[in-house]
Amino acid sequence: MATNIGMMDGAYFVGRNEILAWINARLHLDLSRVEEAASGAVQCQMMDMVHPGVVPMHKVNFDAKTEYDMIQNYKLLQDVFTKLKINKHIEVNKLVKGRPLDNLEFLQWLKRYCDSINGGLMNENYDPMERRTKGGRERNVKASQKSSKSLQTNNSLNPGMGSNKMISGVKHGKSGAGVDSSVEIKTLTTELTNLKLSVDVLEKERDFYFAKLRDIEILCQTPELDNLPMAVAVKKILYAADDKDSALAEAQEIVSRSINVDETQSSGDDELDIYA
Repeated sequence: MATNIGMMDGAYFVGRNEILAWINARLHLDLSRVEEAASGAVQCQMMDMVHPGVVPMHKVNFDAKTEYDMIQNYKLLQDVFTKLKINKHIEVNKLVKGRPLDNLEFLQWLKRYCDSINGGLMNENYDPMERRTKGGRERNVKASQKSSKSLQTNNSLNPGMGSNKMISGVKHGKSGAGVDSSVEIKTLTTELTNLKLSVDVLEKERDFYFAKLRDIEILCQTPELDNLPMAVAVKKILYAADDKDSALAEAQEIVSRSINVDETQSSGDDELDIYA
């Protein structure tokens, strides 16, 4: 089975139109962009199709919009990979951002994997729409059961209250909680947006300075400069371990020795010129 696939494998040369056609045909969907599969639900159902019964479809959220909900889907998918002993790490943080290239590469890998199961033959008895509907029903039933148990617990804790008073209290409580939740969600959304912007700025700065350091490294590695003291000193700093504080001091020592040697040689040349 294709679990470890190199980046030069033909799987990664499959175009997005072919990937979308494959998903839409297998799962009876109508995706027009690969980033529409960023929630992880499509990937979960693909694994459900090739490995029936392994994916807990009632936990898969096909309506996932927030990164939190998407991450839950990918946790399910990673658990499935673990159960099937599939050695594939999912780059969740990249996929949930909806970047087309990251999602395309993962879907390309997924298609290659699915094609390696049973020769890529489609399970004719698999009804993707029925599986999605059933999963949604089970999820709603479980949510209703939890809500019912919660209400029963509240009623048992307050047996002396009248029904009208209890209903009124529930309504007021729900209204107040709804307002507080809305404000909290709005605040957290704003904070999350600001954090994303900060991360994007930091990533750009990191890439910028890394490119500069890489240029310096390439320059120092050229045959003409490779053994020069200054190049050796610069590489000493570039290749120093993170916890090595003496790299700068060692580099300065190399440069200092080089200067002393040059001065000694210059002084010797001057003396020879005098005697000449």
